[in-house]
Amino acid sequence: MRLPGLIDPHVHFREPGQTHKEDWNTGTSAALAGGVTMVLAMPNTKPPIFDAATLDLALGAAKEKARCDYAQFLGAGPGNAEWGQREALPLRAAGLKMYLDSTFGELRLNDMSLWMPHFERFPKGRPIVLHSESRTMAAGILFAALYDRPVHIAHISLKEEVLLIKAAKEKGIKVTCEVSPHHLFLTEDDIPAISHGHPGRGEVRPRLATKEDVEALWANLNVIDCFATDHAPHTLTEKDGENPPPGFPGVETLLPLLLTAVDDGRLTMDDIVLRSVTNPRKIFALPEQPETWVEVDENAQYEIKASEMHSRCGWTPFEGWQVKGRVRRVVLRGREAFKDGNILVEPGYGRNVREK
Repeated sequence: MRLPGLIDPHVHFREPGQTHKEDWNTGTSAALAGGVTMVLAMPNTKPPIFDAATLDLALGAAKEKARCDYAQFLGAGPGNAEWGQREALPLRAAGLKMYLDSTFGELRLNDMSLWMPHFERFPKGRPIVLHSESRTMAAGILFAALYDRPVHIAHISLKEEVLLIKAAKEKGIKVTCEVSPHHLFLTEDDIPAISHGHPGRGEVRPRLATKEDVEALWANLNVIDCFATDHAPHTLTEKDGENPPPGFPGVETLLPLLLTAVDDGRLTMDDIVLRSVTNPRKIFALPEQPETWVEVDENAQYEIKASEMHSRCGWTPFEGWQVKGRVRRVVLRGREAFKDGNILVEPGYGRNVREK
């Protein structure tokens, strides 16, 4: 079966600053192995991506190492909202990521007065993505209405969130949203199985939710615009240590999990293409990728094993899961980029889709 190349609009490739977890080379290799031919990288790196110098740092690494196509988000910080004076900078980025909760260091915006200049000044031709949960998500939707500009809500996980977004869309508010596979396929009850005696392996933000929340996401799938992995790799040493960082790897397991859901009758192939190709392209104003496709063996049954994956972090919360549907071959812009477990394009083959 042939599919278009998938777009993952939410990945953390840890470069600059934490390349022991992942870098543009290993992250985009994992993407290709998962049938993903374009990624949008988040800005909460070390240092965070919030000005020309740090954007150049990230894009320079990507130009050297990325094997699939990409764009890089800028981060909204408390002191970098003068976008109107530097409009060329936002146009080089995938969009603006705003962290509306208080746990993200230099990029936290836990005072709503800090949100206002970003909504006022960031160019309207580029998307604003919100990390917001529950009540801060409601506040973000209010800002979308007040400023009459689209917002995209990252990784929704709760029943109350999907129902609020549904109500906002029915009122004509310009809001879209994404869901991550771990919030569709895992609940808080799965944490012991994920953890293997190490509770940190179950740590993710937003947290894994209740069965009722997960069922509400599936029941309101028509409200959800995109599938996005929030690929957030950390090493097992970090996950098993004190103060384990939250996050799961996911870019390589996205398509097998979705194809298995198709086999189970929970999704259709059209659902996958709509939420992993058509809608991300529209929401984030992304170009088409010519001569690009993914070949999958929809009948292949196998067990997910981190030891066979390309991510540097070396583990997956879906270890041991039986799935049906394997990526066999990926063609990216006319070149065979992946075949039967092997990455065939060199580092640097990926293109920055914001460059003309």
